[in-house]
Amino acid sequence: MKLVCGAGDGIFTNIKRSVGIAAPNQETTTILVETTKYFFILPLPPSCKSQRKMEKIKKICKKSNFRYIIATVDCFNEEVESMLDFFTIIFQLFWMILIFSSLTSLFKNLSLNSSRETLMRTIEEKRKNRVITLIHRQESISFLGFGIRKFIDIEDSEELLRAIKMTPADMPIDFIIHTPGGLVLAAEQIANALRKHRGKVTVFVPHYAMSGGTLIALAADEIVIDENAVLGPVDPQIGQFPAASILSVLKKNIDEVDDQTLILADVAEKAMNQMKEYVTDLLREKYPDKAEELADKLVSGYWTHDYPITVEKARELGLRVSTDMPREIYDLMDLYKNPAGGKPSIGYVPMDYRIGERQKK
Repeated sequence: MKLVCGAGDGIFTNIKRSVGIAAPNQETTTILVETTKYFFILPLPPSCKSQRKMEKIKKICKKSNFRYIIATVDCFNEEVESMLDFFTIIFQLFWMILIFSSLTSLFKNLSLNSSRETLMRTIEEKRKNRVITLIHRQESISFLGFGIRKFIDIEDSEELLRAIKMTPADMPIDFIIHTPGGLVLAAEQIANALRKHRGKVTVFVPHYAMSGGTLIALAADEIVIDENAVLGPVDPQIGQFPAASILSVLKKNIDEVDDQTLILADVAEKAMNQMKEYVTDLLREKYPDKAEELADKLVSGYWTHDYPITVEKARELGLRVSTDMPREIYDLMDLYKNPAGGKPSIGYVPMDYRIGERQKK
């Protein structure tokens, strides 16, 4: 805001005609008029101190939709300037907080990414494999630190295809996955790329890999899963409804079903057939005698979409899974603990009490 002393056009001409303009002194009353861009300081003669002339000034300012402050010259310098200084300080504090928040989030993410890459490199050197991760957690990604949750999308499949292109054909791949699922197209692209890779592909599931995550895991040569981790069904979803549930509506009298539901049922049937065909083809090489049966169980909606397929349930279905999870995988997952809402609800002393038992053995 700029301070301009003297009278201008418009309202200031009206004030000048009404009460006159005087040179400021210790006995002079001053009017401070605020416009869009300026504060205009108008020193008024002593005669303006009369109530009638003050009211006239107020009416002129109000009619022009300007704000005004009446003060004497001796208090103007202290009160008005202190007011301006106060707003300047608030404005500067706001920008300082904004810049600090953005830099804090930026440096935190840079530090985390550096730690993650260092540990991934350590795992690669130890296992002589290419390590690729697909981990969806709530991250502080914006300049103010707000977090969002991610799912499998086309950007994920693009990055993974690029990573596999940069990997020698015979080099084994360790694929660490932690995801609630996501876009079917992206999940199938990732699964196809892993299946076509000549080197051994091992998928590690330290906590969960639901829906599209399970589809990707089925493409691997070996699935290593934590004793308490889970997989999930791969039945397709049409909007917010399971395809299998939409098809069940057709059991009613067809005349009682509206056209939109019939269209959804047609799409659901196609989605079910496509997914069952894809999963069968995905499993045929590893499970030649059980591929169709496994595909039917995973695709046909026997369970809800969030049904947890535990290690025991996976083995009961006939899936070959291992629980030999390397310690470094858990260490890597620890570097993805970044809840945007603050500290997690779970509390414990972060020490591995099994170290002593290992040393005794």
